[in-house]
Amino acid sequence: MSDFLSAHHYFLARLFFERSLGLIYLVAFLSAYNQFPALLGEKGLLPTPDYLKVTSFKDSPSLFHWKYADQLLKTVCLIGMGISLLMASGLIGQGPISLHMASWLTLYVLYLSIVNVGQDFYGFGWETMLLEAGFFAAFMGPSWVTPSWIPILILRWMLFRTEMGAGLIKMRGDPCWRDLTCLYYHHETQPLPNPLSRFFHLRPKIFHRMGVVFSHFCQLVVPIGLFLPQPMAGISGFFLILHQLILVISGNYSWLNWLTIVLGFLAFSNINPPEITFAPRPLWFELAQYVAFILAVILSYRPCLNLFSPRQFMNYCWNRWHLVGAYGAFGSVTKERYEIVIEGSASQDQFDETSWREYGFKGKPGELNRTPPIVAPYHLRLDWMIWFLPFTVLVSGKSIYLRGHRLYFIRLMLKLLMNDTALLKLFRTVPFKESPPVWVRAKFYHYQFTSKEEFHSTGNIWKRELLGEFCPPLSLNEFEYLKKV
Repeated sequence: MSDFLSAHHYFLARLFFERSLGLIYLVAFLSAYNQFPALLGEKGLLPTPDYLKVTSFKDSPSLFHWKYADQLLKTVCLIGMGISLLMASGLIGQGPISLHMASWLTLYVLYLSIVNVGQDFYGFGWETMLLEAGFFAAFMGPSWVTPSWIPILILRWMLFRTEMGAGLIKMRGDPCWRDLTCLYYHHETQPLPNPLSRFFHLRPKIFHRMGVVFSHFCQLVVPIGLFLPQPMAGISGFFLILHQLILVISGNYSWLNWLTIVLGFLAFSNINPPEITFAPRPLWFELAQYVAFILAVILSYRPCLNLFSPRQFMNYCWNRWHLVGAYGAFGSVTKERYEIVIEGSASQDQFDETSWREYGFKGKPGELNRTPPIVAPYHLRLDWMIWFLPFTVLVSGKSIYLRGHRLYFIRLMLKLLMNDTALLKLFRTVPFKESPPVWVRAKFYHYQFTSKEEFHSTGNIWKRELLGEFCPPLSLNEFEYLKKV
C-alpha cells in the first residue's frame, strides 16, 4: 500500500511548495507584527481583550484565550516568522519527520490564534486558505522521505475548490460575467490597483471580453484536469498558474494569487525519475496521513454541496479550525469606484477650507498623480477595510445616503484626533506629525482612471468628483459629548 501511494516524481513539486509556503507564512506573520497592535491590540480599533470577553475558545479557538498582550502577540509573530524562515530555507526539511510535522502545525496553530481574534480585519478568504494549506503541509514529510500521494491530492482538491468555486460564483453572480463585460470595470474598481491596472483598464473592449473568456476557461474547465494523469495534470497546473500571474501583474490581492500559484505547482511531476534514494515513510507517519485524508473527506461534505448549490457561499468555512473551506472571489464586480478620503485641519475654524489636509494611505488611491504601488503579497489591512466602507453608502446620481458608520471607522477618527502613534504608522503620509489636528472629516469621492489625453494634459493617474460628506467634521469635543449621552 505504501509503494502504491508513493509519489517519487513529485519530490521537486513538494520542495517548491513547502519552501514557497514558508515564505507566504513569513509575510503573514510580518503583516500581523506590523499592523495587529494598532488595529486589534490592547488599544486598537477593535481591541482583542474586549472581543475575548464575549467569545469562548469553543467558538473561536485561540491561544490568546489564555492571555492577550501586545507584547505576547509580537512574540507569537516573531516565533512564526522564525519557523517560516527555517521552513523556507529548507533547514527544517532536512530534520526528523516529527520536527517537520510539529513545525508546520505550530505555524498553523499560531496563525489560527491570530485569525480567530482578528474580527473584521481578518475576515478574508485567503486567511483560511493559508491555514488549510499549512495544516495539510504537515503531512508532506521532509525532503529525505518518500513523497506521498495523500497530501498532494488533498491540496490539489483545495486548489480545485478555489478555482472552481471562483468560476461558479461568477456564473451565478453578476450578469457581467455571463455577458463578458466585467473586465470593463474590474481593473479600475478593484480594491488596491497596481501600476499596471490603468494600462489594463484602457485596453480595447475585445481585450476585456477575451480576458473573461480565458478566466472562465481557467476556472471552470481547467481544474478538472488536476485529477487526470500526466501530462493533463501538468497542463492544468500551467494554465492555472498563468491565470494567477496575470492577476498578479494587474492588481494587489495580498497572498491570494501567490498561494494559488504555489498550490498549482503540485500539479507538476519530474520529467525524469529522481536520482535520489528516499527513506520509506514510517508506519506512524503513514497512519497520520490516512487520518488527514479521512478528515479531509469528512470536512469536504459541505464544500461539495456548496459547489452545486444555487445559493453558493464564497470564502466561507463551516468550522472554526479553518479547514476545507469554500473559496471564490468577485462574484459581483463594482461598476464605479468610490473612495473615502480622510482629512484633518489644525484650524479652530472648521469652515476654513484652506486648512484641510489629506491623510495618505499606503496602497489605496488618494492623490490624483500617484501611481498605484505594488504591495502584494503583503496585506494592507486598514486600506482594504476603508475600501469596503463605500458599500455602506447608497449612491443615487450625485447624491449619497449614509446607512451609519462602522465602529472601527469612528474609533479611527478619534485616534487621528489624538495622533495615535501606532495607528499613524499605517498611513503613508500624515499631515499633522508634530501636533494632532483640531478637526477630522471624511469626504466621499467618485474616482476614475484618466484617459490617455487627460494623463498627458494633467499628469494625473486619477480624476475624481466630490459627491458628498461621508463623515462631518469631528473634534475631541464631539467625542466627549457622545460619552455623556
